[in-house]
Amino acid sequence: MKNLLIAGVVLLLSACASGPDFDYDKSVNFAQYKTFAWFPDASLTNATNNYQISELMERRVRQAVNDELSAKGMSMVAADQADVLINYHASVEKKVDVDTFTTGYSARWDYWGMGYNVQTTTREYQVGTLVIDVVDRASNQLVWRAAKEGRLKKNQTPSERTAVIRESVAEIFSNYPPGTNQ
Repeated sequence: MKNLLIAGVVLLLSACASGPDFDYDKSVNFAQYKTFAWFPDASLTNATNNYQISELMERRVRQAVNDELSAKGMSMVAADQADVLINYHASVEKKVDVDTFTTGYSARWDYWGMGYNVQTTTREYQVGTLVIDVVDRASNQLVWRAAKEGRLKKNQTPSERTAVIRESVAEIFSNYPPGTNQ
């Protein structure tokens, strides 16, 4: 049941999440890439840390990536004809916030003494990370990678999940091809 719950909220990244982290091969001329395809059996590579993305979320991620690359002028073709192959990885990890603060302070002058209270609160939350790889098919070399992470939200509708995935993928591809926004 826990894996099903995690799979249902795979990358519902909050709006306050940080921007994407990306890296690329500076020797590559990205203008040469006009076509793309998905790695064969890409979904089989998405299990990390006992985490399995749900089929529904996988379709959302793939559609968002297809739409972003198409908007950038690339065409989806068969894997054996593509300039680049696309793969992605999703992971979820637990994090803990700990806050300690003083809740009061007092001093009395009619006797010696002071007092204050310290309160510590902890909150456990989950952070999802989506990593997208672009691999040159001819050389089988990774040429571009970007990742975005953020706090996961629970209890979202399917349309809210789709919107968050689309927004996250758009942010990830805001740095593709490299050089356009650097």
